[in-house]
Amino acid sequence: MFSLTSSLSYYLYRGHTDMRRSFDALSGMVHQELRRNPMSGEVFIFISRQRNAVKLLHWEHGGFVLYYKRLERGTFEMPQFDPEDKSCRLKWSELMMMIEGISMANIKHRKRFNDAAFC
Repeated sequence: MFSLTSSLSYYLYRGHTDMRRSFDALSGMVHQELRRNPMSGEVFIFISRQRNAVKLLHWEHGGFVLYYKRLERGTFEMPQFDPEDKSCRLKWSELMMMIEGISMANIKHRKRFNDAAFC
């Protein structure tokens, strides 16, 4: 089943990506440049140089799934992150805002209960 949910981990690749790259090339980038396992079940996000196209690479049971979106107008907003890092971790909500064209510049996150604080 094709599904991306908030329970998955999302990693945005910092560099620009040639959108002609397919499963093998993108999974090679994940392994070589991000030092992560492309078959871990995490979702890896790649943006074109013009920021008008995005690819998401995800391993599901039995094989890779590649999601691709190209904008006819406008660009994807990149989140703020440390320029030294090759990737940054995104929340599901941040990915959805990026895909839907909602600016993340003035977003305020309200406090929520976190049961991990009790561990």
